[in-house]
Amino acid sequence: MKRETCSVNTYCIELSGVLRFVMAGFFKPNISFQGRIARGITGSVLLILGIILADETLWACIPLVVIGLFCMFEAVRGWCFLRACGIRTKM
Repeated sequence: MKRETCSVNTYCIELSGVLRFVMAGFFKPNISFQGRIARGITGSVLLILGIILADETLWACIPLVVIGLFCMFEAVRGWCFLRACGIRTKM
């Protein structure tokens, strides 16, 4: 009886192939043009508010800028995090 050996490198390559396949499905575009426009506007407004509030309070500025940049990423990518997680959104 022949015993098959599996090295750690083979396992990592197989695992990375599976992970790449799963993540490619997670990051595929899932919003329409209207959703992209809405996320772009939301991201722009949050980014501008964060920049304006940078002079007043830093603790309010950082979350607004981070969320604004993430909304801009969603708009450019055509991808919605909530929809990728299975939550239905209106746009």
